[in-house]
Amino acid sequence: MEAKIQLSHPEGKKAFNIAAEKYELMSNAILQCLKGHTLTHKEMLEAINVNFRKNKIKFDGSVEWYMEGVKLDLESKKIVKRVKDGAKLKFQLS
Repeated sequence: MEAKIQLSHPEGKKAFNIAAEKYELMSNAILQCLKGHTLTHKEMLEAINVNFRKNKIKFDGSVEWYMEGVKLDLESKKIVKRVKDGAKLKFQLS
């Protein structure tokens, strides 16, 4: 049986379980993309897709869907934080 990780949500909402392998791939990609950068949701998605192509990672499933879930989990763990940049919402490492 595949190992699963229970995601958490920064507002305490119900989150879902995902495969541990997908969590590791996505969390590593998010952390690499945000290292030294503050990115919008769209910019982070583009950076993760570039990261996966560059590292020849074949991600099975919706990159955007998994990115959002893992990003929220990292926010709830205070690893990633939201910042307002004018009218834009951006994300950076805490």
